[in-house]
Amino acid sequence: MIAGIKDAAHAVEAAAVMRLLPARPRLLALGEPTHGEDTLLDVRNDLFRQLVEEEGYRSIAIESDCMMGLVVDDYVTSGTGTLDEVMERGFSHGWGASEANRELVRWMRARNEGRPASEHLRFAGFDGPLEYWAASPRQALTALHGYLAAWTEPDLLPCTAGTLDRLLGDDDRWSDPAAVMDPSQSVGQSAEARQLRWLADDLVALLDAQTPHLIAATSRDDWDRARLYGRTATGLLGYHFWMADTSPARVTRMCALRDSMMAANLLAVAERGPVLAHAHNAHFQRSKSSMRLGDLPLEWWSAGSIVNAHLGEAYAFLATAVGTIRHRGVDTPAPDTLEGLLYTLPEDRCLIDVRGLTAALGDALPAPGASPWFGYAPMDPSHLSEVDGLVFVKDIPQGENIPQG
Repeated sequence: MIAGIKDAAHAVEAAAVMRLLPARPRLLALGEPTHGEDTLLDVRNDLFRQLVEEEGYRSIAIESDCMMGLVVDDYVTSGTGTLDEVMERGFSHGWGASEANRELVRWMRARNEGRPASEHLRFAGFDGPLEYWAASPRQALTALHGYLAAWTEPDLLPCTAGTLDRLLGDDDRWSDPAAVMDPSQSVGQSAEARQLRWLADDLVALLDAQTPHLIAATSRDDWDRARLYGRTATGLLGYHFWMADTSPARVTRMCALRDSMMAANLLAVAERGPVLAHAHNAHFQRSKSSMRLGDLPLEWWSAGSIVNAHLGEAYAFLATAVGTIRHRGVDTPAPDTLEGLLYTLPEDRCLIDVRGLTAALGDALPAPGASPWFGYAPMDPSHLSEVDGLVFVKDIPQGENIPQG
């Protein structure tokens, strides 16, 4: 078995990834089993550089606030702001403190310098404006209204900017962290919030109806950005609606909405060409996600399952597994687990051909791994059939203390 596993191991290189896949993917998803480890982001950065230089990739999308990601995209494409400002304002979940993320942004800006816009690398966050709470829909909703007010006839708009401001009220009432656990603290089903949902739907409908005019009058990039505003506004208002719900479906609908927003953002980025996406493995799996809330089992379709349904073979998923994260209490994996078997390989990091791996394993799947630390999820061997390849990183040394998100 060990010899068969060695035969399935290759260098983590763009060319090797492409050889594993049945077709050239429009969206290549690289997952990670834990957040906040720059070693894994270094693997991502190295692979993205190769994809750019050898395979013509032009975009990267990461699990960060899609609205904040516009700050990064403006910097890497046009040099707006400074690198320090971008790292502070362009990332959610604390990811701006990562040296690997900083190096990614610096490299993208340097590569774009002096090149025509058609060759520019692009950056996107594809998560919603969601942390341990949900942001106010103000930024997205008013930006969408402002774009339409500037480029369409006034009598086509369903409301004025003043009406939106009045209905939105104080942003603090939207982003109150207490609403995550207590529906009564949410404003998501108030009369004002319900009216905002109708208006947001009308604004998005107007944006769609005016597509030919808007692209001609502005640019496809401006129109794409307005579509992002629309997706974000309607997604946030829907998320807030379910935060205020008291039924057993509340948390399921919140989780499903987040992954649905992720999927919509990923599909939009993929429209402009091949993209490398990076997030937790769980967001990219092709099957349903699940969790338990007390005695209540919850299931919803992951972002990867939704994207896969749309793109088919144009979607590919590389999961990542790791051996040790000793500074988190994750020591040498048990030898009968998948990570334990891969830990016998001599390479520090490698790309595993899953077909070769499953052939070497035969009918006996390895035992599921277990983590003493909540922030790390070992690879479930029963999910190997869902992935197109497996990146294995043997050991993650302690680095900067990046938040887990």
